[in-house]
Amino acid sequence: MTEIIDLSQDIYEGMPVYKDLPQVKMSVHNTHEDWDGDFDSKTKTPAVHKLELGEHTGTHVDALNHMAKQYKGQSIDTMPLSMFYTEGICLDLSHKSFRELIEISDLETACKKQGVSIKKNDTVLIYTDHYRKAFGTENWSKGPGVSAETARWLGNQKIAAFGVETMSPGVSGISNKEVHHICGELGFTHYENMVNLYKLIGRKRFRFIALPLKIKGGTGSPVRAVAVFEN
Repeated sequence: MTEIIDLSQDIYEGMPVYKDLPQVKMSVHNTHEDWDGDFDSKTKTPAVHKLELGEHTGTHVDALNHMAKQYKGQSIDTMPLSMFYTEGICLDLSHKSFRELIEISDLETACKKQGVSIKKNDTVLIYTDHYRKAFGTENWSKGPGVSAETARWLGNQKIAAFGVETMSPGVSGISNKEVHHICGELGFTHYENMVNLYKLIGRKRFRFIALPLKIKGGTGSPVRAVAVFEN
C-alpha cells in the first residue's frame, strides 16, 4: 500500500507570513445562493473564494530569481519539474535551539546516526520540531537555520533542494541572505514552512513531491508537499 504524508501548512487569512510579505486575505466571492438567484436566503454557501496572497505563503518553494537580482529570468515556471519530484531524506536536528545555526557537522552526524546518506538530486528535509514548539507563539520567527557554510556544502552535494519548518532557511540577520545567494549561485532551492517532519524520522528514504504553480515570471510558489512511502 502507498502511504502519503502531508508536509504542508493550511493557508488561511491571518496566518503568519515572513516580515513584510503580503498578508493573506480570503473572502467569499460567489455563493451558491447568489448563483441560484436566492438573494433573500439567510444561508450563504461559498461557491468561489477570492484569495490574495504572496508567492511565498505557507509551505512554499523559492525560485532561483528570488535568490538575488543576477538570477533574473530563472523564474518558477522555467525550473524543471524534476527539481520538485525527487527522492528524499529527513534529518533529525530537533535538538537545535532558537536562532541556532545548523552546521555541516550536525548534518553529517545526523546522517551517520540515522543510517542515511545524501545523494545527487535529493531533497533533504531538516527536522527541528520548530513548528510544534513555536507556531503561533512569539518565538515562531526565531527558528534555527542553516549556516552559509552548510548551505554551500549541501549545494556541493548536487541536491535538488532542502526543506525547513521555519519561515526562512537561514537565521534571519545572520545567515539567511547569504543562504539565498548560495542557492542561486549553485542552482538549487529550498522549501520553507514545512510541517509533520517528525513523521519522517526513522523512515529512511521516500519519494518527495512538491509541485509549484506555473506562475509566469514567479519568484516562488505555494506547494502541496508530500512524502510518499511505497510499502
